[in-house]
Order: sequence, then structure tokens, then C-alpha cells
Amino acid sequence: MAAKTPEADVVRRRSSAVLLEFETKEHVETPPDLANLAACIEDARVAALDGDRGPEDPTGYAQLRGRLEASRDKLPPLYRESFFKPYGATLDRLGSTGFTDILIRDPPREGAAGLMLDMAHVILQNGEGYADRATDAFQEVVSDLYDGLLSAEDRSGVKPPDHGVIPPLVKWGNPQFGPYTWPVDATSSFGATVGLVNLPPANARRGLLAWGALGHETAGHDILHADEGLEQEIAGAVRTALENSNLGRGLPGYWSERIDETASDVLGVLNMGPAAGIALVAYFRGLNAAFGGAAKLRNDGPASDPHPADIVRGWLAAATVRRLSFGSASRWADAIDQQTDADAGRIRLAGLEIPREEARRSADIVAETIVHGRMKSLEGHALGQIQDWCDRDERIVRRLRVLLATAKPLPTSYLGGIYAAHVVAAAITAALASGADLAVVFERMSTVLKAMHDANPSWGPLFVTHPGNLAPHYAYRELGED
Repeated sequence: MAAKTPEADVVRRRSSAVLLEFETKEHVETPPDLANLAACIEDARVAALDGDRGPEDPTGYAQLRGRLEASRDKLPPLYRESFFKPYGATLDRLGSTGFTDILIRDPPREGAAGLMLDMAHVILQNGEGYADRATDAFQEVVSDLYDGLLSAEDRSGVKPPDHGVIPPLVKWGNPQFGPYTWPVDATSSFGATVGLVNLPPANARRGLLAWGALGHETAGHDILHADEGLEQEIAGAVRTALENSNLGRGLPGYWSERIDETASDVLGVLNMGPAAGIALVAYFRGLNAAFGGAAKLRNDGPASDPHPADIVRGWLAAATVRRLSFGSASRWADAIDQQTDADAGRIRLAGLEIPREEARRSADIVAETIVHGRMKSLEGHALGQIQDWCDRDERIVRRLRVLLATAKPLPTSYLGGIYAAHVVAAAITAALASGADLAVVFERMSTVLKAMHDANPSWGPLFVTHPGNLAPHYAYRELGED
């Protein structure tokens, strides 16, 4: 997440105001505390079984147009221009007949109809105040993750993406699909230049681990689809690296054909640190337990599944964490490896049985290639150069964790340099620790993220595309504690 220099840390993203104070005492490094892991998995399971579908789909054309117009001014100028206006213009061109035809052609609402209705929900949920505090908190995380990959400082020497330079909008709904995104190459079908990200409505109240998936959706899928050729280039590099390592059994094809999900896992960890890695393992266990299986990572990866098997995704997360820059990276990677190893059994990927060590080694090679491989699509830069997780990020998370895990009043002083990714990472690691009260952690995370959103200039009256670029460049700055 952090840029590589103190100077860059000063200016990357925006100086978000957030209700926090730091303690100054030195920290003694300890192994990751996962004593409350079982409770977090159960929290994910219960949230996954929650039947709340959120607001009803707005399938009446005339009524929808009226509701959309009433909600228009609840979006800031940036999103009125990039999302509301082009979407509304497309609906006008479709008319009632075209709108109804799209609904008829896509009864499951997983294609064009699902996208059309989801885009309506984005506007309506903001305009009509659905789960307003949680929506603002959710939006802040998505905006922060996206801005972190696009801010001028972090992306120095790399051209802006070809599509989608504005952070996605958010909505709640479709719990059967879990977290997902419509990248900008999808929403452009309705004229928009902004993607959208969805969470199940239950996650507005509980199921903290699902918030750890936002790095995968936002800094992963949405970024990969915004840069032309990037996804294909990474796929080719991964295939070549695995072939050059003499890994057969279909592994080069298996990984490269699932590069959208694979690279999104890696990008999620680069943006949110080890919390994203351990959350992935625990979240999958919770989902598997919810839908009739054991609370374990699945060892089977069917050829028809665009996702890699859970078990190799666990090793991929650990291998990515191991390549981060913070001092405790190896400890965290070992902890994620150990959790993954505990669920490893007979591994079958696309119908072929894969020895455990080969599967694990392939995940390590894939992580190395995606993190450190220099891509022409990024002007010869590697993704790990644009985003990383450094000691400064870990210090912030450590200190935030103390504040999120107690019921004491939040401090009232303001500090910059703290971002939504830090807050979610701190909440996840606080929830995993011994004696954590998940309800308290979730509530306090939402409160802090809401405060950050209220200070976000992109959601004010100005037309601000990247808050991270709203920072002075000093000729001289007094050095202080970072």
C-alpha cells in the first residue's frame, strides 16, 4: 500500500482526516495473533446465510426514471458527470420498450439486466439513504484502494489507465453472488466511465472478513480491466515462468487461464497487506461452511471454475505476503501458509491430481511473477513497485488495532496519512486476536471509515478525480516521526 519513500508517504492519496491519536511507546514484535480465528469464520458463515437481499430491483421504467431524478443531486459532481448522466441518457434512448426487453432477455439478471439494475441501485441507494453510514464506509474503502493505485505519486512513470480513472461506486445486494464488481469495461455499455462494487447487505452489519475481499475486487479486477493489455500480459508472463520452471501437469495453463482472479488476489494483498491474505483463507472457510461443506479450503479446482482452487489461493496469498516490504512479512506468510497447509489434502486442478509441493511451488512462482514482473503495459514497471505494504503501514495498523478493539470513546484529534485500507486491515487483525468482540470492532471500523468519507474531497462540491493528487509539493519539510 505505501509508497517507497517518506516523501511519497506525505503526498500519496489524500491527507484523510480521521479520528485517531497515536501512542508513542515502542512496539515489541510478536507473532500474528489468530486466537479468535474460529469466531471470525463463524461470523462469515452466519453473514453468508443471511437472507437479506437489500432493496427490491427497480423494474418499472417510469417509476425508476422519477426516482433516479430525485436522487441525482445526492451524487457529487464527479459522479453525476461520469455515471449518472450517461446512464440516464442510455435509459432515455432505450425507452420503456428497450428497458423491458433487456429484462426479458436476462431472466437470471446475471448479464445486461443485472448490470442495468445494479447501476440503478448505485444511484438510488445513495439518493434514498439505504444503509447510509455503512454505504459511506464501504465507498471510502473502495475509493481509497482505487486511488492508491492511480495517484500521481504511486504511479510515477506509469501512464494513467486506458479506462476508468475514477474510483468505482458501491451498492448492496445479490447476497447469492457475494462480493463482486462490474468493471468499467462493463458499465461502459451504459455509457459510464466508472465501475461498481457490490457487497451482500448482511455485510453492512457483520461478516467483517468480506471487507477484506474489497482489495481483490477494487484494486484487482477493476484495475486489471482499466489497463488495456495488462491482464493478457500478466497471463503470458505467468505461463512462461511456470513453463521455464519445468512445472507440467497443466499448471501453466491452469494459472494463466485464471489470471483475472489470480492477479486480483495478489493486488488485494499488495494494497491491504497481510490482513487481506489471512482474511481470504478464513472467509473461504466461512463460505464453504455456510453452503454445506466443512469449514476448510476446497482442494478441488474444476476446469469450469474461473477461480483457482481455494487451497492454491491460500498459498498464493502467503507467497505474496512474503514479498511485501514490512519487517514481519515472513511471520505473517508463515502463519497463512500454516493455515493453508492444515486444509491441504488430495489436490485436483482441472481434473489432474497435483502433488502438494508442486501446487505450492507453482503458487510461489505465480506470486513472484505478478509482484515483481515488469510489464510493458505499465511502462516497464512491476505492480509491486506501484503498491507495497511497508513498516509504516504496519505501525499504523498496529496502533489503529488498539483503538478498534476497545469500547472507549474514539479520540477527537485529527491526523493525516491514515487511509481506509489501514482501517480495514486493523479491523481484521483486531477481530482475529484473542478476546476480540467482533461487534465492537465492526462498529468502530464503520465509524472511522464514515468520518474519513465525510472528509473525502471527491464527495464534496469540487470536481476531484484523484484526492491523492490534492497535496502540496514542499521544497523543504521538517522531518518528524513517520
